Amino acid sequence: MSRAVWAVLEEGSRVEKLQKGLCTNSSIPEILQSPPEEVISSDHKWILGNKQLTTLRQASGKAISGPESKEGVIASGCEERGGKLFSGQRRLGGGGFPEGRAGRGNGATHEGRAVSALELRWVDLQSFRNNKRHHTQEMGLTRLIVRRGQHFSLQLGFNRPFQPQTDHITFVAETGPEPSEPLGTRATFALTQTQHGNAWSASDFTMDSSSLQVSLFTPANAVIGPYTINIEISQGQGPGVTYLLGTFILLFNPWSAEDDVYLPSEILLEEYVMRDYGFVYKGHESFITSWAWNYGQFEEDIIDICFEILNKNLYFLKNPSKDCSQRSDAVYVCRVVSAMINSNDDCGVLQGNWGEDYSQGVSPLEWTGSVAILRQWSATGGQPVKYGQCWVFASVMCTVMRCLGVPTRVVSNFHSAHNMDGNLTIDTYYDRNAEILPTQKQDKVWNFHVWNECWMIRKDLPPGYNGWQVLDPTPQQTSSGLFCCGPASVKAIREGDVHLAYDTPFVYAEVNADEVIWLLRDGQAREVLAHDASSIGKEISTKMVGSDQRQDITSSYKYPEGSPEERSVSLKASRKMLGPKMASSSLLDLLGSGRLEDQPVQLHLQLPRAPVWGQDVLLVLNVRRVRGRAHLWGPLRLRVRFCAQALLHGGRARQPLWRQSVPLNLGFREEIQWPLLLPYNSYKNRLTDEKLIRVSGIAEVEETGRFMLVLKDLSLEPPHLSIEVSERAEVGRTLRIRIILTNTLTVALTSCTVVLEGSGLLKGQIAHDLGTLLVGHTIRILMDLSPIRAGPRQLQVLISSKEVKEIKGYKDIFVATASAN
Repeated sequence: MSRAVWAVLEEGSRVEKLQKGLCTNSSIPEILQSPPEEVISSDHKWILGNKQLTTLRQASGKAISGPESKEGVIASGCEERGGKLFSGQRRLGGGGFPEGRAGRGNGATHEGRAVSALELRWVDLQSFRNNKRHHTQEMGLTRLIVRRGQHFSLQLGFNRPFQPQTDHITFVAETGPEPSEPLGTRATFALTQTQHGNAWSASDFTMDSSSLQVSLFTPANAVIGPYTINIEISQGQGPGVTYLLGTFILLFNPWSAEDDVYLPSEILLEEYVMRDYGFVYKGHESFITSWAWNYGQFEEDIIDICFEILNKNLYFLKNPSKDCSQRSDAVYVCRVVSAMINSNDDCGVLQGNWGEDYSQGVSPLEWTGSVAILRQWSATGGQPVKYGQCWVFASVMCTVMRCLGVPTRVVSNFHSAHNMDGNLTIDTYYDRNAEILPTQKQDKVWNFHVWNECWMIRKDLPPGYNGWQVLDPTPQQTSSGLFCCGPASVKAIREGDVHLAYDTPFVYAEVNADEVIWLLRDGQAREVLAHDASSIGKEISTKMVGSDQRQDITSSYKYPEGSPEERSVSLKASRKMLGPKMASSSLLDLLGSGRLEDQPVQLHLQLPRAPVWGQDVLLVLNVRRVRGRAHLWGPLRLRVRFCAQALLHGGRARQPLWRQSVPLNLGFREEIQWPLLLPYNSYKNRLTDEKLIRVSGIAEVEETGRFMLVLKDLSLEPPHLSIEVSERAEVGRTLRIRIILTNTLTVALTSCTVVLEGSGLLKGQIAHDLGTLLVGHTIRILMDLSPIRAGPRQLQVLISSKEVKEIKGYKDIFVATASAN
């Protein structure tokens, strides 16, 4: 027999009839004159609340309009406006439901007296209390957001006291488009007094008059996602009545020891789940710069966007039910997110651009946080946001994973290899004039590369590989047919266990490949200028816990260079990755021929002072004779040819912007220091936005005909800005910010703009045009903010101009709770 719940909501003269979420305009007399067939009860309950007049009637039989209600599916009597449920019952903690009235036809008897059927009148999801206990209060307190493997409570109000002997209550929780108990996307569980094991349960209930306080438990391996929760109430053997209690969102729980993402440290949880800002480390291993980033994972709409991302992945589009069922697995979810942050295969969040034309979007250097990117992607219906590079991809993924409850951090690897052919060797080519030459090979060395680490148990691997796992959303190569990477166990990378899933050989090469630099003559690689087994994978960095300082985590990826452990791991990984190819390497043949013996001269380029954009750059070449029996004892004549080229982030170089040739005569045991000047006019308007220059020198020894290489990468510093906060920050109280920038360059900064961002301090971004900042002039910007949330916050400031894209600064601000006054 079908069942339905009816509601009539009156606002002024307008009356709405709702059945199973379907609304038709009508009037009260029309509805009351058209009762369902076989009406069991026509009782009405009128309640005045929220300026609405509500009546609900429980009937059985044929519905007046719309499809018949089915078993287990609620015929809802609630009205939804703007995403909120309205009802006669006062809404508490985000839980709301209209008063319900069930039929009496199946009432039980007690000592010869008829007992009315138990009817649900109201429900309180207690979002305020539950969200605080589940560490989701930063996401808001008006809707229920909980973590799996942990109890949460709700309160049910009835028309009479609950009688455990005769009243039967069954809960049904569902997620996904086609909920199914075998797939784990539907759970049915009866109300009991005690919980049994790691399973869905409703227990530990307490009765107070006509209300019932119930503790619900979700298993630690439950599917994450948005849920609806219903109850069915029945007496004896009679049919039940189903009510919609509401909705909630279920997340991973790194606080639960039973969850695969469990992290047993409150300090680490605060940093890797709750912290909504951080740093990305960029530049070069010799001059690492920190870049403040607003993750903003607790902004009110970000959690919905995260599940929107999951619902647009290719696996979901192909088989929604199966995809949802696999969202209990942190490995699977991380892998899906890694693929969805880039847009190479799908409607992912970001479109990569490693060229120099960003006119159709935003330069990767001009993003200061993830929130604007995610909101733009969602608002455009899933159109990829233009543009991203590795640090943008990784930072956005950090936002998504922390929001979903997976401990995550952003990691930078300096001098990072991109080894496409898996031979553990990255080849670079120069001509005799010291110019970097283009190559058809896809292998490259990034000056830095950024990825993520997520913390989880790896049940799919042998014991010992739990903990931090590398995930890389930057589209570099495919994995199982999609542009994603990981999770690859950091422990497996360190131990050279490259046979373990996922993509471990690729990540191992990023931090361990050899770099070989060749001299190209007549289109052929004629001579090895340098072979460096330790230059790849330098200064692997992440934000230090509880600090703004950088932490070097290189030792977690590899043993010290040259140590017995490092050599053993290298041999093991090389055998697994190269196999039979290992014994027939042209490079190994060359290394064994004696042609890379020590050179009679050592060359080194130094910077006497930090290079600044807009000024001439001074370098010093140090040349020193090397003692040795195999070397010539007489004077040596050298010609050193220098070339400077702008470097792109992906390792490619622009055409030369400066050349110089220096003849040197070097006596035995003599040392020479030769100054070199790279004028500003030589690199003005010829650099990329990264302001990175490589100065290369190739020295030819006339007596031997041999060549030597010397390199120096320069990162030109932009002007520095300062941020001042002179007063105590408090929620809801105006906070004045002062931003100061002096143009210390030799050219004016034109078309200047300033962008402010900071979760908890302001909503979205604030942007202003500043015009032109002349040479030597100072601009002072005053802005008033009204902090929104208490706790540690960070304000990010970006001033961009036509000449310099990234003048960045940040200010840590602690916001106090609103005072009683």
